[in-house]
Amino acid sequence: MSLMRQVGLLVLAALLASLLGSVAVSTLSVRLLLQTQLQMKNSDNAQALALVLSQQQGDPTLMELQMSALFDTGYYQSVVLRHADGKVALERRASALASRAPAWFVALTPIEAQPGVAQVSNGWNAVGSLEVQSQSAYAHDELWRSVTRISLLLSVVGVLASLAAAWVLRRIRRPLDNVAAQARAVVEGSFTVVPESDVPELRGLSQAMNAMVLRVKSMFEAQAEQLQVLSLQAHCDPLTGMSTRKHFMAELSSALSRDEGPSHAGLVLLRLRDLTELNQRLGRPAVDQILLSVGKAVKAYPDRVRGCLGGRLNGADFALWLPAPDVAQETAQALSEALRASLPAFGNGIHVAVGAVDLPRDQAMGVWFGEADAALARAESQSGFVVEFSKLRPGAQEAVTGLLALGERAWRAQIMEALAEKRGRLLAYPLLDKAGQVLHQESPMQLQLEQGGAFEPASRWLPLALRSRLTADVDVLAVTLALEAIARDGQARCINVAPASLLDGSFVARLREQVFQAPQAARKLGLELAESAAIAHFDLLLEMGRQLRPLGLKLGLEHAGAGLAQVERLYQAGLDYVKLDVAVVSGVSGDAARAAFVRGMVVMLRSLALKVYAEGVVDAMDVQALWDCELDGVTGPWATTQQAGRA
Repeated sequence: MSLMRQVGLLVLAALLASLLGSVAVSTLSVRLLLQTQLQMKNSDNAQALALVLSQQQGDPTLMELQMSALFDTGYYQSVVLRHADGKVALERRASALASRAPAWFVALTPIEAQPGVAQVSNGWNAVGSLEVQSQSAYAHDELWRSVTRISLLLSVVGVLASLAAAWVLRRIRRPLDNVAAQARAVVEGSFTVVPESDVPELRGLSQAMNAMVLRVKSMFEAQAEQLQVLSLQAHCDPLTGMSTRKHFMAELSSALSRDEGPSHAGLVLLRLRDLTELNQRLGRPAVDQILLSVGKAVKAYPDRVRGCLGGRLNGADFALWLPAPDVAQETAQALSEALRASLPAFGNGIHVAVGAVDLPRDQAMGVWFGEADAALARAESQSGFVVEFSKLRPGAQEAVTGLLALGERAWRAQIMEALAEKRGRLLAYPLLDKAGQVLHQESPMQLQLEQGGAFEPASRWLPLALRSRLTADVDVLAVTLALEAIARDGQARCINVAPASLLDGSFVARLREQVFQAPQAARKLGLELAESAAIAHFDLLLEMGRQLRPLGLKLGLEHAGAGLAQVERLYQAGLDYVKLDVAVVSGVSGDAARAAFVRGMVVMLRSLALKVYAEGVVDAMDVQALWDCELDGVTGPWATTQQAGRA
């Protein structure tokens, strides 16, 4: 039994005891009052009748008439006149009247009044004594009416007092509930501050809990800052602050392997000419300033445009990946012009060569760098500030998805038809724990765009669905298929949700409708959003978690990296797990700085009661290093191979 219920029952018992005590005391007081009044009535009436009888000069007839007149009023049980020797001279008696009050009440509250006695005389001669006894039934009737009225009044007072006590208990319970919810939130990794109680005894508890939460929050923020430092040490060039070659290549590989994103993108390679000659002519410090200036110009794009990637590939080479079609040439020209204006301040003979390429995003990384390197080589073969742009070669043109040739209306119709007819299927890629057990299946969806045709991966049609704002419909279909699959085989599954779906006002309501239709299967369903969604749409993510997590769904972030430190109030996001991006975990076995960064991420996320997984893992050595960092699970080609081997 809860403490508040015990207090409530105690208050109710005390109130009930007080009411019963009040009724008992009132009953006894009224009974004593009525008994006293009845006693006085007997005495007064006996004195009055004795005076009347004394005036009759001893005439028995007249005396009997006077006694009868009093007795016949019906309020008396007996009127007796006795001679001086005690013998009865005249007598009028009646049986005791039945009271209107309940018999048990009459038995519990007896009213016993002594008869009134007075002396009757004839002049100076004593005639005898007179006894008058009243009926007690009338006193019991009045006592019952009084007790009924008192009980009714006290009952009303008791109800009002109970309501007041309930309000006070609720007022006391509210801060206790807030503190309990605050403690549960801390266990779940969410740090909230509750209003301080108006009750002095509870105000101290609220203040102490708030102080603890703020302290834990400050510890989390300190961990996030430390993580930023580790990220810079592990992933960034110390001079320019840009990604190192290794990290840039890992980030680009991750970006090219994702389903979301535009169908075309651009890559810009920039080289500072004659770096060795500049070092000899201007000196190392001056050249460092030149490199820093070039790095700032390139880094400005990733800092301003979400999804852009920038890195320093080696001493003189910089790279910029642009997740948008038909902007590579323009960006390369803008970079060249900006550096043409700024570099002369460091001296004469300082030039850059720029190569740019625009390709379908499904091209292999070798194709990307092959085309960009060719453009850079052509630019470097010329003097001064030169920009060269590489167009698609005939062989690469075949990689462009056939949907683009159909026209926007045609491929939009194909996607909508496939969604309406539920022509989709889910793939299954396992997420394994250290013991090799499957935690859940990663389930990307493929669509059959043409009736009877092949199922197309999301990388071919998702960019088109984004342009047509169909991602919410796509994700709802994926959730529907996942719930049906879970109901069939009982395996937990995870669905990727596009960040654009959060912007659809009806998306979460549609998900809730699907979940209500399969509540048991929903407990094994997870929804994942990219780290960028948490940064750009944190409030929408928070609301999604508030509505779906109570229904049993799990919520996670994928492609997570150093950007987690930028997620405002991550401790309030209501997540269940975080998946570290392949760019973070790739090569962790041979890089102590990267391992330290991953370990720091695990410590920070574990403090928020979150599971930590790694995605896109290929190398078995990296897997072992990740287990050493105490990750909870891994997914990617290695996990798929392991699962296939066991099968």
